[in-house]
Amino acid sequence: MDVATPVHQLWSGVNLAHAATEGDLSAARAQMGFSLAWHIIVACLGVGMPALTLLAEWLGIRRDDPALRLLARHWARAMGVLFAVGAVSGTILSFEMGLLWPGLMGRFGQVIGLPFALEGIAFFIEAIFLGIYLYAWDRLPPRRHLLTGIPIVVAGVASAFFVVCANAWMNQPRGFTLRDGKIVGVDPWAAMLNPASPPQTVHMILAAFMVAAFLTASVYAVALLRGRRDPYHTAGFALSFTVGAVAAPFQIVVGDWAARFLADYQPTKLAAIEGVYRTGSHVPLTLGGVAGDRGLEYGLEIPSGLSLLVGYRPGTVVQGLDRVPHDQWPAVTGVHWAFDLMVAIGFFLLGLGVWLLLTWWRTRRVGGGLLDRRGSRLLLALVALAGPASVVALESGWSVTELGRQPWIVWGVMRVRDAVNPAPGLMAGLWLVLVVYAAMTVATVYVLRRMARGTDIPVAPQEADVRGYPVV
Repeated sequence: MDVATPVHQLWSGVNLAHAATEGDLSAARAQMGFSLAWHIIVACLGVGMPALTLLAEWLGIRRDDPALRLLARHWARAMGVLFAVGAVSGTILSFEMGLLWPGLMGRFGQVIGLPFALEGIAFFIEAIFLGIYLYAWDRLPPRRHLLTGIPIVVAGVASAFFVVCANAWMNQPRGFTLRDGKIVGVDPWAAMLNPASPPQTVHMILAAFMVAAFLTASVYAVALLRGRRDPYHTAGFALSFTVGAVAAPFQIVVGDWAARFLADYQPTKLAAIEGVYRTGSHVPLTLGGVAGDRGLEYGLEIPSGLSLLVGYRPGTVVQGLDRVPHDQWPAVTGVHWAFDLMVAIGFFLLGLGVWLLLTWWRTRRVGGGLLDRRGSRLLLALVALAGPASVVALESGWSVTELGRQPWIVWGVMRVRDAVNPAPGLMAGLWLVLVVYAAMTVATVYVLRRMARGTDIPVAPQEADVRGYPVV
């Protein structure tokens, strides 16, 4: 019984159930879900901010621009704070994996230990070079200092890659053989580099860059709306918004790739995402709606839309939820709405990028600054909303990935209830985690706000222009 075969054929009926109560199971799921939802935001900033910082520093050195160099210095300080906070929340998650889900780690730790070990190595590399990068300001020549930041970017992306590979394995378990209820023939590399790893890792890394870029751009968009149009704020807005706008179309393409992957490898999750109850062809694409007895109700249907998206022709057969027992169905309404929200925000961010491109093209033709054009205040207001919206899209995508796999913690092999810690008192741990994360949130926001002071470069308003910055 090798897991190289389709996973839904591997379930051997082995009873791994613990004696955990429904309350403890709910508490464990809530604690893990909240911890991951909090950490994923900081982790994305930890992946994207180093790249933004190095780009600002490189442009500042190349153009001898004091605003860009100051921007890089302030972003580096914020990057240090976010790295420290992310290290704390990541440590909490590592403890939770063992404390809340001993059934998973005790049974499959030898299979998925490799990506966690490699992530630890990447974390230490990132920490070492971040310390050098922060300490070496004004102590190294500018170009040498810039080079010390490259390992931070590489290690941050590598950390995200390894962690998402572990999550991808939970969606496509590989690299072991299940024989008589025992794990044999372990191949850690095959487990880490499973079929779900390419689409999930690329999708997550692009999401990290988009969240970091649009969140940063939203901060400077608010400042520009308040009239702070000095070179520092215009550069911060232009640089971060451009990075986010460039990443958006690639993310749309990768998202389509990930959805097609589900059609081939996790058709049950795709059926839940799109609310497809019955297998068939000419399946409509439903926007919105609520799961009812016969399918999604009150939604907007596009005839044969899903069949066209999956196989490029209306006759494409799409597997429905009728192919699996009802107790293996994910929560259709929640997964469907999370997916629709993620896609809607993705196209909203793509639209902002198109607006930026058209404005840049017109500015090149007729002259003037980007922020001098009609509608610039509306653009700034929408970019201010784009930062929080990107976080909502991130959380929605994570919800689709995790809730769409339910009731499995390892798809087709182990259910969530079979992995949870049977010890009582998990609800107390949930309340403790909520208090800790509330304190970390307040402390992080306070420190970042304090650090944001004193970033103005005195300049007359008429001298402030974004010409010469990356977007024009």
